[in-house]
Amino acid sequence: MSDLDQLTQSLARNLKRLRGDRGFTLDALATRSGVSRGMIIQIEQARTNPSVGTTVKLADALGVSISTLLDQDQGPLVQLVPAERAVRMWSTEAGSHTSLLVGTDRRGPLELWAWRLMPGDGSASDPHPGGTMELLHVTAGELTLVVDGVPYPMPAGTSATFEANVPHIYRNDGTEVVEMTMAVAVPAAR
Repeated sequence: MSDLDQLTQSLARNLKRLRGDRGFTLDALATRSGVSRGMIIQIEQARTNPSVGTTVKLADALGVSISTLLDQDQGPLVQLVPAERAVRMWSTEAGSHTSLLVGTDRRGPLELWAWRLMPGDGSASDPHPGGTMELLHVTAGELTLVVDGVPYPMPAGTSATFEANVPHIYRNDGTEVVEMTMAVAVPAAR
């Protein structure tokens, strides 16, 4: 079984289990997440591999981190994640990509990401639930962070934090590769 097949199977199994644990019907999860009932059925039956945006919406609606939605292998107090187990969540033909490095659900979902954006590439994100915070640190190049339509240039060495309950975009408008680390903290589900 390929890595993608394992990821699809894990997502299907965990989505169905977490939806059941919370007592959500398909319609209730569709309403909470903004993902269609039909798409949720396809994901739970492992018939499709959803986009990163769809996966984020489902994780947010369930009040869990993406890492929990993709793999419920939460074990010891210390969890080491070797580089080869980081989950590639998004990539472009130009070579841009994001990897979910590690995540936890203790005290609300918390995720750590590594980003690489090639010149001219970008990634748009839908608003997350109120109270969701993102922290960024640019280590190479110059990122253009756009929050609610306002661009913020972030040269290497710059850090930022913002509430991610509005549309936001990560863009490389320059000629050098942008590398950054991002942490996302989502409030615990009530």
